[in-house]
Amino acid sequence: MGLDRFCSPNSSEPFWDWSRSWNTSNPDLTPCFQNTVLVWVPCFYLWICAPFYLMYMRSHNRGYICMSHLNKAKTAVGFLLWIICWLDVFYTFWERSHSSNITAAVHLVSPTLLGLTMLLATLIVQYERMKGVQSSGVMLIFWLLALLCATVTFRSKILQAQDQPESVSVWRYTTFYIYYTLLLLALILSGLSDQMPLFSQAVKDSNPCPEPGASFLSRITFWWISGMMVSGYKRPLEEKDLWSLNPEDQSHCVVPQLLRRWSAECHKVKRLLIKFVNDPDAPPWQGYFYTALLFVCTCVQSLILQRYFHVCFVSGMRLRTAVIGAVYRKALVISSAARRTSTVGEIVNLMSVDAQRFMDLVTYINMIWSAPLQVVLALYFLWENLGPSVLAGVAVMILMVPVNAVIAMKTKTYQVAQMKNKDSRIKLMNEMLNGIKVLKLYAWEMAFRDKVSQIRENELQVLKKAAYLGAVSTFTWVCAPFLVALSTFSVYVLSNDQNVLDAQKAFVSLALFNILRFPLNMLPMVISSMVQASVSLKRLRVFLSHEELQEDSVEHPAAGCSAYSISIEDGVFSWSRSESPTLKRLNVRVPEGSLVAVVGHVGSGKSSLLSALLGEMDKMEGSVAVKGSVAYVPQQAWIQNATLKNNIIFGQKRKESWYQRVVEACALQQDLDILPAGDETEIGEKGVNLSGGQKQRVSLARAVYCDRSVYLLDDPLSAVDAHVGKHIFDQVIGPQGLLKDKTRILVTHGLSYLPQADLVLVMVDGEITEIGSYLQLKEEEGAFAEFLRTYASSEQTDGSGSSVSFKLTSPVFMTNQEPVPNSPSKPMENGVGPGFTGSSQSASNNSKGPASELNKEEKKSKSAEAGKLTDADKASTGRVKLSVFCSYLKAIGVLLSAISLLFFLSHNLLSMFANYWLSLWTDDPVVNGTQPDRLMRLGVYGGLGVSQGVAVFGYSLSVSIGGILASRFLHQSMLFDVLRSPMSFFERTPSGNLVNRFAKEMDTIDSLIPMILKMFMGSLFNVLGSCVIILVATPMVAFIIPFLGLLYFFVQRFYVASSRQLKRLESVSRSPIYTHFNETLLGTSVIRAFGEQERFIHESDQRVDHNQKAYYPSIVANRWLAIRLEFVGNCIVSFAALFAVLARENLSPGIMGLSISYALQLTASLTWLVRMSSDVETNIVAVERVKEYSDTEKEAEWRHEPPTVPPDWPTEGCIHITNFGLRYRSDLDLAIRNINVDISGGEKVGIVGRTGAGKSSLTLGLFRIIEPAEGQISIDGVDIAKLGLHELRSRITIIPQDPVLFSGTLRMNLDPFDSYSDEDIWKALEFSHLKTFVSGLPDKLSHECSEGGENLSVGQRQLLCLARALLRKTKVLVLDEATAAVDLETDNLIQSTIRSQFEDCTVLTIAHRLNTIMDYTRVLVLDKGQMAEFDSPSSLIAQKGAFYRMAKDAGLI
Repeated sequence: MGLDRFCSPNSSEPFWDWSRSWNTSNPDLTPCFQNTVLVWVPCFYLWICAPFYLMYMRSHNRGYICMSHLNKAKTAVGFLLWIICWLDVFYTFWERSHSSNITAAVHLVSPTLLGLTMLLATLIVQYERMKGVQSSGVMLIFWLLALLCATVTFRSKILQAQDQPESVSVWRYTTFYIYYTLLLLALILSGLSDQMPLFSQAVKDSNPCPEPGASFLSRITFWWISGMMVSGYKRPLEEKDLWSLNPEDQSHCVVPQLLRRWSAECHKVKRLLIKFVNDPDAPPWQGYFYTALLFVCTCVQSLILQRYFHVCFVSGMRLRTAVIGAVYRKALVISSAARRTSTVGEIVNLMSVDAQRFMDLVTYINMIWSAPLQVVLALYFLWENLGPSVLAGVAVMILMVPVNAVIAMKTKTYQVAQMKNKDSRIKLMNEMLNGIKVLKLYAWEMAFRDKVSQIRENELQVLKKAAYLGAVSTFTWVCAPFLVALSTFSVYVLSNDQNVLDAQKAFVSLALFNILRFPLNMLPMVISSMVQASVSLKRLRVFLSHEELQEDSVEHPAAGCSAYSISIEDGVFSWSRSESPTLKRLNVRVPEGSLVAVVGHVGSGKSSLLSALLGEMDKMEGSVAVKGSVAYVPQQAWIQNATLKNNIIFGQKRKESWYQRVVEACALQQDLDILPAGDETEIGEKGVNLSGGQKQRVSLARAVYCDRSVYLLDDPLSAVDAHVGKHIFDQVIGPQGLLKDKTRILVTHGLSYLPQADLVLVMVDGEITEIGSYLQLKEEEGAFAEFLRTYASSEQTDGSGSSVSFKLTSPVFMTNQEPVPNSPSKPMENGVGPGFTGSSQSASNNSKGPASELNKEEKKSKSAEAGKLTDADKASTGRVKLSVFCSYLKAIGVLLSAISLLFFLSHNLLSMFANYWLSLWTDDPVVNGTQPDRLMRLGVYGGLGVSQGVAVFGYSLSVSIGGILASRFLHQSMLFDVLRSPMSFFERTPSGNLVNRFAKEMDTIDSLIPMILKMFMGSLFNVLGSCVIILVATPMVAFIIPFLGLLYFFVQRFYVASSRQLKRLESVSRSPIYTHFNETLLGTSVIRAFGEQERFIHESDQRVDHNQKAYYPSIVANRWLAIRLEFVGNCIVSFAALFAVLARENLSPGIMGLSISYALQLTASLTWLVRMSSDVETNIVAVERVKEYSDTEKEAEWRHEPPTVPPDWPTEGCIHITNFGLRYRSDLDLAIRNINVDISGGEKVGIVGRTGAGKSSLTLGLFRIIEPAEGQISIDGVDIAKLGLHELRSRITIIPQDPVLFSGTLRMNLDPFDSYSDEDIWKALEFSHLKTFVSGLPDKLSHECSEGGENLSVGQRQLLCLARALLRKTKVLVLDEATAAVDLETDNLIQSTIRSQFEDCTVLTIAHRLNTIMDYTRVLVLDKGQMAEFDSPSSLIAQKGAFYRMAKDAGLI
């Protein structure tokens, strides 16, 4: 043979010798094999890899690494190895010239090849350094291969030196030992990681992820995360422990196909092992060799499998990031019409639930092709083992497919239905949280709770159907491998009497059937995951293909090309292409730098005009051009959850002097003095801790600070006091203001500003009917002049031209300031203080005491801490308390839990017994070539299988139903707990946190926890069963199992400590994504108007990355755990095999096969058990977070049983307030105090006072939104503190300052409890001047309001609130600045309605326009939280006190 000649000239040395290498008790390889194959294998490996590796490095340059000691050492070792090889070559030449014997060619070829390879290795090491590779897997594998091959030769040389000392070549032996030592050194060096490349991102990072810099060994075993695991074990992990995300995760996808080959390899090895036990003549070392081979195979399989999973999870993580990013970006450009079809709930679900679905799918998507491949491989080996009988099994599997296809189709329809329900539930929850104050004031919590519960019930019905289907599906798949085995064995033994079922056939087949079990179990999971993902994909596709705003609807001509700043020609605009136009025949030209006032009735299209200029409406015809940049102040101010300063600066550069000018011009300086941390005070979501006037001023300040060319101002003065309005007009908007050179379009109801406008547009029904200067229009005797004449009487101004849009914002922060003399020179000081937590918002927050006279030092020392308002979602720490598990089990029910356990136990016992029965069958004696009892054996085996199926069906169903019962209970109690919370809770808690609980955490409880519990129980019993079988078969394992068990337990505890905390951190960092998203959706028009989309997108991306920062270590920790557990599991398998080898004399092949089958299963089961127990603990966190709100502070009882007051109470409406005082928080001073007022039934009382006087606080006390600190209020002689909250709130009525509507019909918005007839409702609409509007709608009372009532104007919403009050018609009515958003004419109508309809009722009005309360019986003047004056308006004017000054300010005297 050629190789023999190559190794020795006379062919005396064979290449391979079986008697020397295999059939011997002391095996060794031939020198020829050692000098060729063992030398060439590492060389070939490196030469084949080198071109690809070099190309890869060239395209993935990570920077340049400076020469380090490590690199020098690697290079030196490489060169030494190269020199050693050349020394061998030279020695061969020397030997040839000095010896008569011909030296074999191998001694020349092999060292030359090896020498060149070492040179290549050294060059690669240098190239790696230049390309920034810190640690190389390719080189590590090369050195490992070279060392392993050399180790065999090393052993051989030692044996040769012992047996044949005369044949030793001293030179070659010496060079070889040096070579071997250097190889060992090279391997150690390649296991170390080099320093960072120059200019690497990680150098700049304060807390970089150690992964990129970790060595190859550390990366493949995930050792680099151990630091975090140790920290997590010692103490709970915190935010600061999390590493930055890798810029890109470079994980090489190791094709799962490799994996299938490996598992097939492992089962081949197993077959050899059983054969070995059956073969008494085999030398013992072969048994140990098989055992070692089994161990190495399983370990390598573990490493590859975990790497593959890591790649999958990282891809899934990236996909989730991409989906969230895409949804967010789309939400910023979606048109108004499309925005109505996609609710906030739906969009939040797309980001939370659907993005998660894609992530779950990516992990298992490869199963789609690898599962069938595994099935085919397993069937191929089965065919080898059992012949054509396998076809019976295949037939069973084919029959299973249509059953599961039907189940998958049904599941999909349920999935769609469930997502629909989930969307509408989250949408409703979102609205309830946004309008929670209105729900509380109207005592509507129960009605809305029932609405949510109704949707939830539908959701659970669908879940229940899905659970039945799931149970059938689990039943078919768990039984599938058994049925396949049963049918195959039946056909095998029945088809031929000579077919004997021996241990090798039975247990190798059983192992292969178990291989089948994995892909067959995974397929339904993958299919259902695909079904869910396809539903999600469709939803995502629908959302992403929604119509977007027309980019070109507004032209932006270059500066200087036109004298007009704004021009509209023949403009026709609509909110949706399918609706009739809202604005028609618009022709306007606005010269640059002019002030244009837009006036008109409620709903005439004033705000729509501004929206059209912003490009928010669909342009049907005509053209619009706006020159220069735009700033926009919406009618309802949009305030971010950020500091007051950041709300004003809005992402622009900080210009201190300009900032100060803006703050002073917008009358905010005094607010800043009163706020606990000045402009660093955190403002809650939607500005909850500011009064209406403050919100409007902050919104205006933002626009002014941004310094744009065109200003669109949508009635910014309606929410501020008269003198403040005048100050702002003079300082900001008017001819002398900061904006005097800008183009300003001002929508207003204040007639006093019109004379100073350059142009007045009068709008009626979406058309501009008159246009011209104030004087022109007055002289034209048109509708405008008529309107002026009607209202001029109520609009007598003093010489200063102050506005009729007079509003006093609510009090709240009680201040001890000295009264500021009302000097015209300092208008802004006249009580423009804020109501920190103003307009009837309860100030649960935040100052460490009253804002006293603020001197400069105090102002400086205001701590940012004092300005904190919202509580960030906090992660609880430590182990999940046992009470959480108990509460979950209690929610399921004790009986159901016990039944489930029983089913699990019986399933496992039956399964074990079936396999034991099989081992007894295989040990049956063979008589005349057949087994006599085979029919009886087959019958019992079949019976056991069927009973297993029943048990599986039972446990699957009971766990799913239990999960649904628990879900229902937990959701109901959380909903009740949240609704029972006081207002202060909602101000402190960002809505994102609450939405997160109702969306993501509930989804976990609905679908994940029951599934994980099922798997946990299954694997727990599997592990116990396996241990019992292994102990029975090979009792010697008893010494090992406790030790390994302890190791498992330690690893599990060690892992769970970090994993659980990472899960919590991930959960906590998810809330801000939704909070920010919600905020963005509410302010899209403002963000677009200012052109700040990029900044918001960046902010959203940062929040998602921050969330992934906690998620990424948790997936790596999972892999870390898996590798360590599988290693321990592989040890168990090896020990089982080892003891089987040791005890083969007294082991029956049947029991031996059973033992190793179970040992092989045990690894998977144990790993799965630890994974599931950790998953149970990490996911039960959802229950913990849902239960969190049961311990927060609650309001008083809603109702007392029996009721404490008669059903018609109050009959008179007499209100007695005695020594009343309240504070917003226990550590604050009293906001109002010493209020003593007696109001008779039917009196009309106005409540007035400067901002911060305590007006709204009084109404909050009346409705017990805040409980009194002292004194009492009684109505008709009943102390209201003794009533249930609903008994009180449902018997008195308020028309609140912010008109809040909910999505649903108009009827539902007026009467959620369905307690009034249609006739009553129409009457109420008639009195609130909405009858003509509503009867003009196509659906009349069934007209669908969009979220927040966005398809109605603010004025119309205010009128609907009036209609609610008219319906309830209680004896006490409170108006909280209720006519801020309506024009004068509508205001007059409302006042006359109140006078006629509530004639015999007690009416308390927080006055907005003083003229509306001049005919009231009495007026209560509040000052600094105390009663200043209380008498009839005429007496108060005669007294010339505080009321007189206010009336003078408003121009009424």
